[in-house]
Amino acid sequence: MLIRLAFAIVILLCIGSPSLLAQSAQEPIDLLLDGGTAVTMDPARHIITDAAIAIRGDSIVAIGSRKDIDSRYAPAHRLSTVGQLILPGLINGHTHAAMTLFRGLGDDLPVHEWLQEYIFPAEARNVDADFVLWGTRLAALEMIRSGTTTFADMYFFADAAAKATRESGMRAVLGETILDSATPDSKTPADALAYAERFLKHWQGNALITPAVAPHSMYLLSPDSLRAAFALARHYHAPILIHLSETKREVDEERERHGVSPVGYLNQLSLLGRDVTAAHCVWIDAADIALLVAHRVGCVHNPSSNMMLGSGVAPVGEMRAAKMRLGLGTDGPASNNDLNLMEEMDLAAKLQKVWHRDPSALSAEAALDMATIGGARALHMEPEIGSLEPGKKADLIVLALDSPNGVPLYNIYAQIVYALKSEDVRTVIIGGRIVMQDRRILTLDQAAIVARASRYAVTVMKTLKAPQGDRSEPLLPLPDGIYEGPKR
Repeated sequence: MLIRLAFAIVILLCIGSPSLLAQSAQEPIDLLLDGGTAVTMDPARHIITDAAIAIRGDSIVAIGSRKDIDSRYAPAHRLSTVGQLILPGLINGHTHAAMTLFRGLGDDLPVHEWLQEYIFPAEARNVDADFVLWGTRLAALEMIRSGTTTFADMYFFADAAAKATRESGMRAVLGETILDSATPDSKTPADALAYAERFLKHWQGNALITPAVAPHSMYLLSPDSLRAAFALARHYHAPILIHLSETKREVDEERERHGVSPVGYLNQLSLLGRDVTAAHCVWIDAADIALLVAHRVGCVHNPSSNMMLGSGVAPVGEMRAAKMRLGLGTDGPASNNDLNLMEEMDLAAKLQKVWHRDPSALSAEAALDMATIGGARALHMEPEIGSLEPGKKADLIVLALDSPNGVPLYNIYAQIVYALKSEDVRTVIIGGRIVMQDRRILTLDQAAIVARASRYAVTVMKTLKAPQGDRSEPLLPLPDGIYEGPKR
């Protein structure tokens, strides 16, 4: 009798209080983004005003109008995004993150001279696991602050890069670089492959880190080394990252050696596939594009680096017309010299316009596509990231519209690409975790990282002697006020 009476009281209370009944039916979630305008980059390119996004764990549960989402979900935490834009996190499809510590080294030189006279000697004398750890931390700071949530990296000591990336909370595809010559972490190609295999085994299955194999390029690897690197990656179902057709010199030399373009030669070796992401793809023709599309190879356009090194202008319009998997990257910060994908979108669009003398050559929407869902496709990760859709990872950024360059607003895509800057990125969420809020990084010690980077500058400059003789002075003058780097 008492049980029946208690049950009746509960029913009467619920009938008398509809809000209590509604609240009991709400699904629990971890985080709710409340308000703002969501630029989804989904297949229909929905833009939702007064939007809300429900996040549980590391994934998006629902996205829609604030009224609808508020009525269906009970968040443990709520983040107001009223008056702001909510975008998918930007995807930097190609970089060498630890090279932040070589930023500005050997600028204004052709790529082969830059590599042979500056970068390769600097790497041989300075790069170790600690260097990569701190350089990647510095890169992560820079990328998070400019709205990048995922990056693809090719460098050495990939374990150290993975450790720094995991600390930062970023998502990454990290490739251990394979060369025919000795590298900072491997004396022979066999050693490099062994390191890569250990790296693959250790990091496979990690929620944020996708381990990869990175055969540097055709011009620095023999056919046998290329085959071995690709075979290792495919044995572990891992991605493959490679530089491809970056310069005219590279393409001319490959045609002279093999009678076909670099793309054609990879095809002859049966190495092209949907697990490959190729950086640059500047000097490719219609036949190359057809091969890359047929094999579902991803390509990453790096406009700043290509311009700075004088490499050329990629045929972005032709690649997009052919439905290529095309993303956007910064390349390494030693040839850009930053990791700012907000800036890269702007430059990508304007470079195509001036090259074709056509202001419609690459639209703002297309540039944003390349930095989001296009980048996800280039990395073969579009089921997980690149757009704001239920079921995808909760990787998103919030941009403020209250700066002088943020108003007035007429076209959202144009505002994002041409007007907003990295400083307008206020909040960054990766895998449902807030890693930057109101411009404050929550995962890394910015002051310590910047101080360590300044010490490394002294160490690097002291190891680089003038190339034309036995002079003992550094290639560059030591800046005043920077103290000695760590003993190595």
